[in-house]
Amino acid sequence: MNKKVTIYDVAKMADVAISTVSRVLNGSLNVSDKTKLRVQEAIETLNFRPQVNARKLASKEPQMLAVAVPSFTTPFFNEVLKGVKDELKKTDLDIILYNTGSKNPEKAVTNFFDRGSADAVILISIDVSDSLHKQLQSSGIPTVLVNSQHNDYNYFMLNDYQGGFMAGEHLMHSGYERIGMISTPVKTRTSNEREKGFKDAFKKHNKDLKKEYFITGDTSKHAGFTEEAGFEAINKYSNMNDFPEAIFCLNDSMALGALHAISRLGLRVPRDVAIIGYDNIKLSKYLDLTTIDQQMHTIGTQAISRLLAIIKNKDTQLFQTMINPILIPRGSTKNL
Repeated sequence: MNKKVTIYDVAKMADVAISTVSRVLNGSLNVSDKTKLRVQEAIETLNFRPQVNARKLASKEPQMLAVAVPSFTTPFFNEVLKGVKDELKKTDLDIILYNTGSKNPEKAVTNFFDRGSADAVILISIDVSDSLHKQLQSSGIPTVLVNSQHNDYNYFMLNDYQGGFMAGEHLMHSGYERIGMISTPVKTRTSNEREKGFKDAFKKHNKDLKKEYFITGDTSKHAGFTEEAGFEAINKYSNMNDFPEAIFCLNDSMALGALHAISRLGLRVPRDVAIIGYDNIKLSKYLDLTTIDQQMHTIGTQAISRLLAIIKNKDTQLFQTMINPILIPRGSTKNL
């Protein structure tokens, strides 16, 4: 008979304290991303199944919520998770977080069911394939999607197209003419929608965009939504005869890298070049970055509220909504 895997085994493999494993299992935000990843890898390797106490085992009500997310290291996912955690404080549900990675999220989600450890599931930025759909349906586990959509599920979808459109209109209305965009090397639904919305804003106003002002960062890490990508793109712009007057970055992390590179070049924001980001992460406020707010925390709380309605009220009516972004004008752009 195989030895039963315990939390002690996970702690030993991950080289952390037992209390740290417990915090990761309970979805605590007071654990570094690097440590979370190490603990999660140990859990996956050992096929560890968290145990609930006797009182919960005796209950027929769902007790364990599994939240699957492609990464613990990006501000977007962390802010959505914070909304989830804040709303969960009002309930008796426990939470376990799974880092699916971006290559094979379906395999990670499958582990929820193989272990039998999940009574309800929230999938964040994970598309539901046909095979995953069949598995979710056969399990009967209440499921809510965040930033992905499927006709058979409750979902909260981000309107990335509208956000890109708003960014384009803001720069045009501010009087900028030479306008660029920093894009990603790995094309995702998110990047495609933001790009399309941005370009369509210029089509609406019969404005031309120079193709050479559309720059791609070289890094593929996190699909290119990184500070490095923004930094590299600005260096490419610096080799042009005419530097753009304003630049749209597909997320705030890219914008932070762009701001750093612009400073290194001796340029000032917004006097020499304006920057607009996307996400409204906490740091953007302190850097006075104009950005697009996705209401990430709100999405997390709404996802939990909807899941609880399904669990407690056996509500079978589908709730499918598009969350519209909000423009947050700050000092990195100005009216010319």
